[in-house]
Amino acid sequence: MESDITKFLSYEIKKELAERYFGFRKLIEQDKGALEKDLRHSSQTIGNRIVLDLSRVYILLHDESLIGQFLSLTGLGEKFFYDPYILTSPTIRARVFSGVKAKGLTASGRFKNLFMCLYEALITDIEEYRERLTELLDSQETIEEEIKIFYRNNDISTIMGFLRNIDGDRSTLGGLEGGMTSGFSESLESKMKVLPPPRVIEELPILPPLTPLPQIKKELKKLAEQAFKLHEDGFLV
Repeated sequence: MESDITKFLSYEIKKELAERYFGFRKLIEQDKGALEKDLRHSSQTIGNRIVLDLSRVYILLHDESLIGQFLSLTGLGEKFFYDPYILTSPTIRARVFSGVKAKGLTASGRFKNLFMCLYEALITDIEEYRERLTELLDSQETIEEEIKIFYRNNDISTIMGFLRNIDGDRSTLGGLEGGMTSGFSESLESKMKVLPPPRVIEELPILPPLTPLPQIKKELKKLAEQAFKLHEDGFLV
């Protein structure tokens, strides 16, 4: 009778530990899954819009020196999502400008207007991107804090040691229904560890805010005028 009561109590204790551990862990894993999904979605939507915006700007400027001046003027600094091949590929140019309409009475005017519109679109998309990035970083930080709390409340080594003590000095570690070898318990202990959430800044770059258009409009127009002369084929005429 005493043995049956001991087994029953042992089972109930293990069951309570398991329910508490896996219940909290499930919530963390759900939050991690949501963050990974949001990262993919952000990369495929707003991230792709910025890649397209910058590709168009790079193609219009057409020259490494002009691109460098643009990056300096706008505060972007780095050549994000840049590949020099796009400057010379007519296929890529046709693809990224498909459906784009330029307004203006002259070819030069249409070129400059398009350049300004692209910069305004880039400002808007980067502002949205930065807001989304902040939200994602907050989610990552929240999950990391959840994991810290989880480990404070569920020290795995302590739990495993406690379960071993419940089972006494036997060579097997009792599970919820039966036993498992000590080697398996060590493997389980390793598997019970919670992996950290994805690192947002490793998936999405941190883009700086851009200089407002009114502050650099004159300089950008000069860049557009210089860039237009480089397009001998009458680009977007």
